[in-house]
Amino acid sequence: MWWAFKALVATHIAIGSVGLISFWVPVLSRKGSPAHRRWGRVFTYCMLMTGSVAIAISTCTIIAPLETHPDLPDLGLVRGIFGWMMLYLAILTINLAWYGWLCILNRTHYAANREWRNLALQGLVTLAAANCAFQGWLIGQPLMLGISIVGFATAATNLRYLYKARPARNEWLFEHLKGLVGAGISVYTAFFAFGAVRVMPQLALNPLLWAVPLTTGLSIIIYYKIELARKSHGRLYISEPAA
Repeated sequence: MWWAFKALVATHIAIGSVGLISFWVPVLSRKGSPAHRRWGRVFTYCMLMTGSVAIAISTCTIIAPLETHPDLPDLGLVRGIFGWMMLYLAILTINLAWYGWLCILNRTHYAANREWRNLALQGLVTLAAANCAFQGWLIGQPLMLGISIVGFATAATNLRYLYKARPARNEWLFEHLKGLVGAGISVYTAFFAFGAVRVMPQLALNPLLWAVPLTTGLSIIIYYKIELARKSHGRLYISEPAA
């Protein structure tokens, strides 16, 4: 278990590092440019792989918390933070990356977004968020309760768009942005939280540290939503029949 766990962590760090860096290229480059498209694909693939490996890492922790984290003797805390919460963040990252990717692939073909994996991920992230909140309540970690709200909101807003009768003309573009920037928020949150345990243990569960990726990501989303509205002369949300 120990060597398998270490191999998974090394793989997670390697792929995740590429994702953390590549995130900024599509954010800062001209939208629709070759660099935006190329690095957007790299980021998406990294998020899907990083999230998948994180599921395996968190499962190892849930099964053998003290074997995988011998330097952290609090079994409940290890299983809660590095097990259940990491599992939730992994599913959330995959959910957002896949959702954002489908929104750009299908564009105005809204019905195609309702494929089974996309719908299943909305249910999975809701269950993972509920479990994260429950496990946080069991061990007295309000941070786990707070972070679970993001999962509930993600599933609710994704499903609202997926089953909207008349999506707006450019709404797919904002949903694409929301999904992939959201995946960036999720992976940076995990990086700050779990990485801080190793270098700054006293800050690992500090809400201010966790707020940095969320605040940055939301600022990016709000900025581009305003830009989309401005470029559409305030008429971003013009309804059209669903495809």
